[in-house]
Amino acid sequence: MAKYFDVHPENPQSRTIRSVADSIRAGALVAYPTDSCYALGCQLGSRDGISRIRSIRNLDDRHHFTLVCQNFAQLGQFVHIDNDVFRAIKAATPGSYTFILPATKEVPRQLLHPKKKTVGVRIPDHVVAQALLADLGEPLLSSTLLLPDEDEPLTQGWEIKERLDHVVDAVVDSGDCGTEPTTVIDFSGGELEIVRRGAGDTARFE
Repeated sequence: MAKYFDVHPENPQSRTIRSVADSIRAGALVAYPTDSCYALGCQLGSRDGISRIRSIRNLDDRHHFTLVCQNFAQLGQFVHIDNDVFRAIKAATPGSYTFILPATKEVPRQLLHPKKKTVGVRIPDHVVAQALLADLGEPLLSSTLLLPDEDEPLTQGWEIKERLDHVVDAVVDSGDCGTEPTTVIDFSGGELEIVRRGAGDTARFE
């Protein structure tokens, strides 16, 4: 059974956040809230976590996992960014955007797109997610909590606990965080490509 953590959405309890972070460090797969719906998250190098996320979401090896980062400095450790892209991403973060970029050697090989050697990165504008990332001190390997054959992500903590009780290790509930996933912008091909229009406003990239 998954542990259930009830977290205040504006003033997350530090002891609870530490418990969740300790669980992740110990190998747990967690469902947690972001500024654009819930996500599944595990420790960066967790092969088991990656495998479980692929199984829950029925993903193939071409799926772009996302490294959810606390800040821009952390994000810059895991992807290559030229000056023009740097300015565009800096202006849009934190926010409901995922950016696909060439990965550095810091990114485990199993996370990379097999042909492009790219990875998704984002910085969420969400108090609870930021508190968790601060305690972890490293990015969370994440994927939107969208189940196979369903049109919208799960967004209620109690429902996630009920439906995924035996496939995740913990659920962090801080209230409804919406059903619209991030806007995905691909900078890896030389020219900007809007891959998915979601919660983040695309006007600044058009």
